[in-house]
Amino acid sequence: MTDERRGLFYGLAAYGFWGLFPLYWPLLEPAGAAEILAHRCLWSLLVVLGVLAYLRKLGSLRSLFRDRRRFGMLAVAAVLIAINWGTYIYGVNSEQVVQTALGYFITPLVSVALGVLVLGEKLSRTQAAAVALALAAVLVLTIGYGHPPWIALILAASFSTYGLIKKQVNAGALESLGVETAVLVIPAALFVATLGDKATFADSTGHALLMAGAGVVTAIPLLCFGAAATRIPLTTLGLLQYLTPTVQFALGVLLRHEPLPLERLIGFVLVWVALMVFTAGSLAERRRQQAVRRATPAVPASR
Repeated sequence: MTDERRGLFYGLAAYGFWGLFPLYWPLLEPAGAAEILAHRCLWSLLVVLGVLAYLRKLGSLRSLFRDRRRFGMLAVAAVLIAINWGTYIYGVNSEQVVQTALGYFITPLVSVALGVLVLGEKLSRTQAAAVALALAAVLVLTIGYGHPPWIALILAASFSTYGLIKKQVNAGALESLGVETAVLVIPAALFVATLGDKATFADSTGHALLMAGAGVVTAIPLLCFGAAATRIPLTTLGLLQYLTPTVQFALGVLLRHEPLPLERLIGFVLVWVALMVFTAGSLAERRRQQAVRRATPAVPASR
């Protein structure tokens, strides 16, 4: 197997695994979303520290703690990922998997909007068209649901902003997750402690193991993603990201039998068209840039 094919396999594994998360969180009931989130933070930290120790990368983790600027940014990222995780767990366990899928479908488009608003980037025509279609989709879905699709909007906004911060920090996925979960571990532990007799962790050995497994299922796709990112082009990785919400959508409709009336279906179709326009534009722009680089003669080095 070539290195690129191995990278493609890792990418499919990462995004496919993330797409299957709706099968895992219901296993942790009757624990509520907040309790599951707290345990996910606690166990993720332990698993990440173990993996970093095995990979001999604890030194890079310590350097992030010592860098005040990067640590501060990762602390903000920790709050955002906690909001994202908690909203997602709530959405899945309240039988709104389809809406969680919508959140991750529109995330790339929200990221583009953030690039314009925060970084001052300019929209291309295809990007502007894609964002306009996404806004139309949200309007249609608001009419369909009778209210804005808050779960989807919170997921997209939190994860897009999280991604923006992580890009600026420029740290490894595991190392940055180690800092983020370390920031969250004290409030998570305090929350679990306050549950007292209401805590479900000790209900049974099986349930306790599943709770602890939240750390493992968090780390596995991250490791696969890291392995993919170093082996395949960014454009391929960008296309693979749509696998996650596609699997979630299929699980919500086909397995969980969530309703999909006509107005919601129209909203999703608009989102899918927006993503096709956005992806086609991105690929065309990448080909144009590659053509310009090939046509530009190399400047000889001065002696």
